Amino acid sequence: MVRATFLTSFFLLCAFCNHTFGQGKTLQYFLETGKKNSPLLKDYFNQSRIGSIDSLTIKASSGFQVNASSNNSYAPAINGWGYDNAVTNGANLSGLITVTKPLTRKDVLQNQYEALHLQNDSLQIAGQITEQDLQRNITAQYITAYGTWMQYSSNIEILTLLINEDTILRKLTETGVYRQTDYLTFLVTLQQQQLLISQLRIQYQNDLATLNYITGIEDTSFQSLAIPSLELNPLPGIENSVFYRQFVTDSLLLKNKDAQIDLNYKPTVSLYGDAGYLSSLAITPYKNFGASVGINITMPIYDGKQKKMQHDKNSIEEQTRSGYRDFFTAQYRQQTAQLLQQLQSAQQLINQATEQLKYSKGLMEANRRLLITGDVRVADYILAINSYLVAKNIIRQNTVNKLQLINQINYWNRK
Repeated sequence: MVRATFLTSFFLLCAFCNHTFGQGKTLQYFLETGKKNSPLLKDYFNQSRIGSIDSLTIKASSGFQVNASSNNSYAPAINGWGYDNAVTNGANLSGLITVTKPLTRKDVLQNQYEALHLQNDSLQIAGQITEQDLQRNITAQYITAYGTWMQYSSNIEILTLLINEDTILRKLTETGVYRQTDYLTFLVTLQQQQLLISQLRIQYQNDLATLNYITGIEDTSFQSLAIPSLELNPLPGIENSVFYRQFVTDSLLLKNKDAQIDLNYKPTVSLYGDAGYLSSLAITPYKNFGASVGINITMPIYDGKQKKMQHDKNSIEEQTRSGYRDFFTAQYRQQTAQLLQQLQSAQQLINQATEQLKYSKGLMEANRRLLITGDVRVADYILAINSYLVAKNIIRQNTVNKLQLINQINYWNRK
């Protein structure tokens, strides 16, 4: 029974160690892969490309437009029955090439180009914010998975220690230094450690699967994770952050819409000309080749004060935008201050737990040496191990919390 327990522990440890010392994937790998696989980022990129085409469309629509048209009809009158010939001319035949040229004013074109430029800026900002969201989510899940990996590795360290002590304690029990009940207590602790590691392995696989899922990676293999290299980056002034720039761009877009409303109520002029064949086939149809030129002028006079209504709508939208901006500013300052305060507290707890860990480790090693000589109770040795695990767990939890806080703070530093 004892021999079987030892062999089971040994083979389990070998299996765990094969995974423990494998090459781990890095946070940077998941971030780059996630950005590459994100359909939303691709969508913003393609929308930006469409904006470039729209700019060319504006240029093309303000130039010469050439169209070909042909209208042909025949309205017979038999025995006095049929359409009035004075209206239909009996027959109409036309084939024309028409050329038109809108005389678009420079300020109208400039406003249209500015609108496209602002829309492109808005898309770029939305893409940058989406990239920040994606990076934050992937990093947060990576830290969660790495925290489980830390706990998994730490408990494997304890299992290794217990397996090494098993041989010694078993011999001491056989020679009567320790009672059989002491050894059974030790075996229960060892088996509990095996069970805990199995649970942590399952939890880590789930965390890793979630990380692969949000990154768009098809992979179910068991792999280790490298230490996340996260540094606290300085926060820019709020006016320089990408999150604030979206409000500035929205304001400029509203001003552009206001200017476009005014431009829509100014006169528009276009020239046209055509050449071709136009005939009723009544008199000398072979002479009905010709050409014509003209000018179209449109001047709005009255439309029920719709211009004022459109300006009023823009004014309300500006008030809404200002409200969101002010609320965001207050939230930004409150949240960043709170996150920095929490980061400081987490670091203090890590420092305290690290100091405690030194004593816990020293106590555990001292009890281990006494265990070999039979001068310490097994229960006291197990308590020392548990104290060591508690201290390491506190450090792990606060290290993970610290990394998550750095991730949250760095989310706001995009310019």
